[in-house]
Amino acid sequence: MSEPLRLGIAGLGTVGAGVVKIVRQKANLLATRTGRSIQIVAVSARNRDKDRGVRLTDFAWEDDPVALARREDVDVFVELMGGSDGPAKAATQAALDAGKDVVTANKAMLAHHGQMLAQLADEKGAVLRFEAAVAGGIPVIKALTEGLAGNEISRVMGVMNGTCNYILTRMESAGLTYGQAFAEADDLGYLEADPELDVGGIDAGHKLALLASIAFGTVVDFAGVRLEGIGKVSIDDIRQAADMGYKIKLLGVARMTGRGLEQRMAPCLVPQTSPLGQLDGGTNMVVIEGDSVGQIVMRGAGAGEGPTASAVLGDVMDIARGLRISTFGKPAVALNKAQTATVATPAPYYLRMRLLDKPGALAKVATALGDAGISINRMRQYDHTDDTAPVLIVTHKTTRDALDQAIGAMSTTGVLGSDPVALRIEEV
Repeated sequence: MSEPLRLGIAGLGTVGAGVVKIVRQKANLLATRTGRSIQIVAVSARNRDKDRGVRLTDFAWEDDPVALARREDVDVFVELMGGSDGPAKAATQAALDAGKDVVTANKAMLAHHGQMLAQLADEKGAVLRFEAAVAGGIPVIKALTEGLAGNEISRVMGVMNGTCNYILTRMESAGLTYGQAFAEADDLGYLEADPELDVGGIDAGHKLALLASIAFGTVVDFAGVRLEGIGKVSIDDIRQAADMGYKIKLLGVARMTGRGLEQRMAPCLVPQTSPLGQLDGGTNMVVIEGDSVGQIVMRGAGAGEGPTASAVLGDVMDIARGLRISTFGKPAVALNKAQTATVATPAPYYLRMRLLDKPGALAKVATALGDAGISINRMRQYDHTDDTAPVLIVTHKTTRDALDQAIGAMSTTGVLGSDPVALRIEEV
């Protein structure tokens, strides 16, 4: 058997502790499957005395993760601290600069600095792996870089934030308002310390930017992701979308178009009968479409100790086997800087509003849509409430710019009892 593969782990939170448990409990299995033993030699975290439910006395301790990254007895630096900058970035750079392989679960760091780190890894002959950074236990990075490498990818999309999916699912199943479902998720510990990372779509946007880079051979461009969170989705939207045969999901979509790279993370309607429409709770799903393979659907746990630690160990085991793949599937210098598509691909839209009980109100709305070149596919009017009537419109395919033009024109008609809510309907 070959020499042991020696790990240095920086960050001993839920995932870091999970990695320690797997290495300890499944040492024989890991060695059998890789042909060499995998050993932890040193660790680092902010609090040395915290009880993490795992024994750490067998390992050397480093207060400074950069010092851990530079240790002579560490072959693979495992970065599980999080944060786009600071110690995580400094330690990752130090490890790569020393020619060490790196495994990370840090989507924010890679979304902001992925190109620089990938180039450094290539220059130093090191490997930078990040399966755990996207969709937890779903092996989507491996699928794109290996299994589907012979395909031209046309579209990548998915539900990549379990917290948002939990909130939207609870709104539907329990009839909760957004505020009530948000508070429930917070009580259960599902939200990040900064909740906007979850409900604002930022966390999922980081993941989408990484998948787009691999799928389309482009430099990671998180700044090019159009972000919209779920905070404006109401229980009325949930119910009325269901009445029309749809579910609302925080959906990420990336595709290469003639106008450039389109990257969107926003609430969308998807058919109830589609795989995405049937996705409940905190589960993640990624859908990949390739020219040869067609559509691939991957579903699984997007977070948590076991699934994420499993993804970390998958990367470690590939390194132990000698698998060497460039960070984003091809050499960093070969990645293209894509132009950002400022206009999304046309799609049908769901439009909800309340109209004042005035003669000709609906006609004025229809005129505003028609003047913007938008035709109506379906329309429903619900029972009056006080002096307004809820109206739901599903358009034929149009652009968001045209829809915004129509909404602007509606605001001058004097018939709106509320600001219209517009959600894209994604064809899946």
